[in-house]
Amino acid sequence: MKRKLFLLTVAALLLQASGTAQFLKVSENQRFLVSSQGEPFFWLGDTGWEMLHRLDRQEMEHYLRDRAGKGFTVIQTVIVSEIDGLTFPNREGHLPFVDFDPKDPVEEYFDLVDYAIAKAEEMGLVLALLPTWHRYVLPGSHPLENTQAVFDPVNAYAYGLFLGERYKEVPNIVWVLGGDWPAGPQKEIWDAMALGLEDGEEGAHLKTYHPRGQQTSSTWLHQSEWLDFNMVQTGHQAPSFNVYDWISNDYYLTPAKPVINGEPSYEEIGIWFNPVNSRHGDYEIRKQAYWSVFAGAFGHTYGNNNIWQMNNGDGADRIWPNRSWDQALDSPGAKQLIHLRRLMESRPFLTRIPDQGLLLGDNPSHASDHIRVTRDGSVGASDATYIMAYTPYYKSFKINTGVIPGARLQVWWYNPRTGHAYPQGIMDNDGTFEFSNWNTLIKEGMGGPDWVVVIDDASAGYKAPGR
Repeated sequence: MKRKLFLLTVAALLLQASGTAQFLKVSENQRFLVSSQGEPFFWLGDTGWEMLHRLDRQEMEHYLRDRAGKGFTVIQTVIVSEIDGLTFPNREGHLPFVDFDPKDPVEEYFDLVDYAIAKAEEMGLVLALLPTWHRYVLPGSHPLENTQAVFDPVNAYAYGLFLGERYKEVPNIVWVLGGDWPAGPQKEIWDAMALGLEDGEEGAHLKTYHPRGQQTSSTWLHQSEWLDFNMVQTGHQAPSFNVYDWISNDYYLTPAKPVINGEPSYEEIGIWFNPVNSRHGDYEIRKQAYWSVFAGAFGHTYGNNNIWQMNNGDGADRIWPNRSWDQALDSPGAKQLIHLRRLMESRPFLTRIPDQGLLLGDNPSHASDHIRVTRDGSVGASDATYIMAYTPYYKSFKINTGVIPGARLQVWWYNPRTGHAYPQGIMDNDGTFEFSNWNTLIKEGMGGPDWVVVIDDASAGYKAPGR
């Protein structure tokens, strides 16, 4: 009797949880993602590509709970994974397909996928699910038929249909086709898979495409009806890469579609992939995140070289990891990006636009000290209630504040490492805000080298940034 009561209680809790979960959709202005009730959704993603393949249930729960606790909202992961996902079983001993045939999925394999989706929903996380990594659409990828691809248009449609029907009632999914590859050569296969998903779920979930490094989905798919938003992969090359140009280029395409940097430089990966060049650290992670969002992205994806592959020292590692995945969970960058999310959520969200024209004077592109500016309001109108400028260094700059109609300005300095906001004070709005690096407002030891300057219309009465 007690066991029956316990099961009924658990069922009731699950029903309650599922009743509050909401599907995602594109905002009316085609720039952001929102819930089905229209609430803004900030995509703060982590690349847990190998989670479904290389973690057991207990490890999955640990990983998901950690990411939810650090403010992540999305986990990007793959059903048929990159690291021998077709021939090496998951942690419960199952392969995804019978005889490598996508038309014949193995139920036990997808039971573990079901578990991960349900556990993520329980923790308020969306799974950005790749049905397969790109390698299995390439000729020669079939383990038995050496010249053939695993996927073709026919079985890609069937597999998409299977996934769509299986998960059409599940709210916390976004479909991501591709997987580190240009869509063009196999576009017929990806189109077929997208159509299968669409037919199976009747358009329940958003869809995008994950391209190769220094590529964007818009190159091949911007006009495709099934592509709901663009995804850029700026990749893992030299520090201070001009990620803002990639976001900006997609932001201004027609028709308008939301855009996100779905794979910038990973924390702890070697620069240009090789640690001989040293590894990317949290400062680079912050630069690429703030540059991308301020250029118009609706969120941002984080990654760590040890975590994407769920490195556990078993010899299946890639690209010179330097510690285990669970040790890397507390990397500095992973703990700091919640401050980006909190900053953007602390000001009007769905009316935000990029506006580089507000920055007066020199601002070299392709440079480590490039400043990026965003605000709310309408293009060409003086209707802003805030301006934000991300500067990688404490340096001199000048901003046109004439777009804020209020007579008084409240200025803050926001530390992207800690989320602490230092008030500079309230001042008259004379049309410009000018700052000199000789100013002693910020002192050594207070943070930096990067800062976000937040300029509010004082009459708006906003709380401190990030609050």
